[in-house]
Amino acid sequence: MPAPWHHQPSSDHPHTFSIGLHDVLTGPPHAGEPGESVLLRTDRGDIQALLHPAPAAQHGVIWVGGARGGFGRPGQGAYARLAEALRQESIASLQLCYRHPNVLPECALDILAGIASLQRDRVQCVVLVGHSFGGAVVITAGAVHEHVVGVVALAPQTYGARLAGRLAPRPLLVVHGKADTRLPYTCGVQIYDWAREPKQLVLYEGAEHRLDECAEALDQLLTQWIPATLRASVSP
Repeated sequence: MPAPWHHQPSSDHPHTFSIGLHDVLTGPPHAGEPGESVLLRTDRGDIQALLHPAPAAQHGVIWVGGARGGFGRPGQGAYARLAEALRQESIASLQLCYRHPNVLPECALDILAGIASLQRDRVQCVVLVGHSFGGAVVITAGAVHEHVVGVVALAPQTYGARLAGRLAPRPLLVVHGKADTRLPYTCGVQIYDWAREPKQLVLYEGAEHRLDECAEALDQLLTQWIPATLRASVSP
């Protein structure tokens, strides 16, 4: 069995994260879900995931959903759709299903294990994408992992997102719908204000929390922003 992978942040970070990735196995199939079902075996429990591999990929994306867990389907199923599209640009993707939904530190650890699994396949740099609660998760994980080169927060919550100020010089993209009745778009504005440059805020008129109303525009935005950020690959 391969030696476990551990992530320990610098001592000046206010939180302590530690997870060991022991193995990556083929998992049970998920009906109707594109991608290869895999199981990340960690010292904190198993993480279900969907892998969208790209041959010889050096760039990757990790996608996570909201507080209820699962594989997340904002933007009319944007994650799976975009993951398949990005494969054409030699970008691998991993959709993660949280071990403990709505427990922010554990969910952030899931992302760190996901990054480790992509690194085993020689992926060098990663963009993190999270929706709703997942926006705070990707900001937290992005602030502590040196191989994260960009973070996308879709309709994010403010709770747990103050580490946005520690992402720089990695870019942060915040997207919110102005008709969001679950988390008002002012949440996205607040996170944008906490962050330092480089940062970008995109607000969609008439879009609700799941961003289904702006799915086409969201696809266009992310298929440009993610590859451009990965190509830049400026790690802190």
